[in-house]
Amino acid sequence: MGLRPGIWLMKWEERAPGNRTVDRLLRPASRPWQFLCLAVLLGICVSTSLRENWGSDNAFVVKAADTLLAGGSPYEDKRFLYLPSAVLMAVPEALVPREVLRWVLPVGMSGLLGIGWMAALRLFSVPLRSRFAVGGLAVLALAYKPFENLVLIGNWTAISAAALPVALLLAHRRSWGSAGLVIGLAIACKPMLVPIGLLFLLARQWRGLAAAVLVPLGLSLAGALMMPSPSLFFTKTLPFLLQGQDAYAMPWDASPIAVLPRLGVPQSVAVLLAFAGAGAGLWAAWTRWRRPDGDGDDGELRLVETACMVMLAAFLVSRPSFDHYLLVVLPLLLASAVRPGSMPRSPWFWLALTPQVALVPWPSELAHKRRAFKDCATLCGLAILLVRRALRSSRVTLGPVTTAGSPPRTEPECAATPAESASRTAF
Repeated sequence: MGLRPGIWLMKWEERAPGNRTVDRLLRPASRPWQFLCLAVLLGICVSTSLRENWGSDNAFVVKAADTLLAGGSPYEDKRFLYLPSAVLMAVPEALVPREVLRWVLPVGMSGLLGIGWMAALRLFSVPLRSRFAVGGLAVLALAYKPFENLVLIGNWTAISAAALPVALLLAHRRSWGSAGLVIGLAIACKPMLVPIGLLFLLARQWRGLAAAVLVPLGLSLAGALMMPSPSLFFTKTLPFLLQGQDAYAMPWDASPIAVLPRLGVPQSVAVLLAFAGAGAGLWAAWTRWRRPDGDGDDGELRLVETACMVMLAAFLVSRPSFDHYLLVVLPLLLASAVRPGSMPRSPWFWLALTPQVALVPWPSELAHKRRAFKDCATLCGLAILLVRRALRSSRVTLGPVTTAGSPPRTEPECAATPAESASRTAF
């Protein structure tokens, strides 16, 4: 007897080659493969160290620490946009000679991204010596353009990219207090992970939330007491940041609030669309947290997708929002590919990443100062996919029903029992 198309699709997915591919990727990587991937990472570090504009973002943080050591206020420089605690974190780096820092900084940035990747893998119980673990980081570094950009400029986004997977790994292991401490230290360096406080609220983990709040607050108070005119942070730096900085950052700002007006959309409409998208993202995060995972998952996928949805919602309204911000969530999403039904199992996920793939011959109009269009497309694409995945309706699984006076029947028309989706794609 024939089956409905939906039932046929479920049967087809059971025979799909996705799991066989994952099984091959989870096998141990050979030594030559390990050395090749290490050479790729070291090659990126060396090439960025030799470029003239290496560490351009990190230079603002080092300059702030130098100013503090000289007795001045770091917030006299409008380009220093971090909390007072970040100045304390940057003091050891300011004591390192510039020529040494030229070679150490790219390795440190790559190392932080590697830590985030390894933590994301361990969250999904992926062996660190597998082909997926070893080759995944090398492919990400080689093919994903923002990876090289982040290593080149030395932005402290790399700290958040390492801290979020580590914190989620600790949270999954029921160490929410330690997770809050990791998030708090990352916020003290750069307040990028402030939205993750919503995850602690959803999980009702008050101790972890307190750590995430009190650690950067205490370190910022200590930093403020050591510098003259700390009030400049509120009177000069914060207003400058809230208005999206200035024309210097505008060409690279990938937030819809900045990109849509460049395409002719009125500013008020762009703001409305961005906040509507962020609101939908927060609703999707809440919905995803309330929906348990299916068999074969102990909550890792729910934890990752909720956290990534919160961060993507924040990036939609953040001013500015740069291309390397997505490296905070991308390793977690990529690592989830080992689970059936995860977002990387969908071709739409890879289509969303296409605008930021290196070596793609895009038109010259989308290069250099107009690359924010491509970055915005990726940001919005990933956000839409996660929202769609979080808000999708539960699929129906059919089971046998026996009625009085009649033999058991197993046809699809007999019954419909709601169950979680077994789909391997986002749709």
